Amino acid sequence: MTDAERAAGWTLLFDGRTLNGWRGLGFTGIPTAHWVVDDGSIKKVASGKVPVQADGQPLEGGDLISEGKYRDFELSWEWKVTPGANSGVKYNVSEELSTTVAPTHAAKGFEYQMLDDDRHEDGKLPTHRASALYDLVAANEHKQLRPVGEWNVSRIVLAGGHGEHWLNGEKVVEYDLGTAHMDSALAASKYRSMAWFTDRRPGHIALQDHGDEVYFRSIKIRSLGAPR
Repeated sequence: MTDAERAAGWTLLFDGRTLNGWRGLGFTGIPTAHWVVDDGSIKKVASGKVPVQADGQPLEGGDLISEGKYRDFELSWEWKVTPGANSGVKYNVSEELSTTVAPTHAAKGFEYQMLDDDRHEDGKLPTHRASALYDLVAANEHKQLRPVGEWNVSRIVLAGGHGEHWLNGEKVVEYDLGTAHMDSALAASKYRSMAWFTDRRPGHIALQDHGDEVYFRSIKIRSLGAPR
């Protein structure tokens, strides 16, 4: 991290060497069969053929969550996927509420989708493609996704009820909770039965275990002085 970033209030969520500051959702430590540090990146270890739920997420997965909680913030990270891979970064996550809905080690929160759009089945649905607010808001025409195996730079901004997703320098998703548009999207989504899903809270940041090999690095965050 640069001196200018430190001065602007950024802090690292990943030191590039260890998984200090992270643990498995619903676990007291790291599920080491799922996550390792590899050449300065957090690597999601491919799970192979395991039992899955309807959306393909492992029934006994192990999402990784930040020990800290964040309410109004800006999050930046770099990521890449392997061919056909699916993952994501989740936010506004309550561990307590997440573990009340199966699978109990999977975070339930807003998701910045990370995907091989061309090879994964989810690429057929606009709201399931890379950089979308998963199952709610598709990325716009400014989206420029880099080829599989290359690093993408992403950013999430969440301030009060306003959210933004950025990809490689372009704002690709913008939403406001409590609007008619978002209420309709939520009513049609997989989250419609979770009455608490859109409640704003100090929440964990989660790296999703969707069973595939993916990589995260340069993860940093800063708090925003936004309406609460």
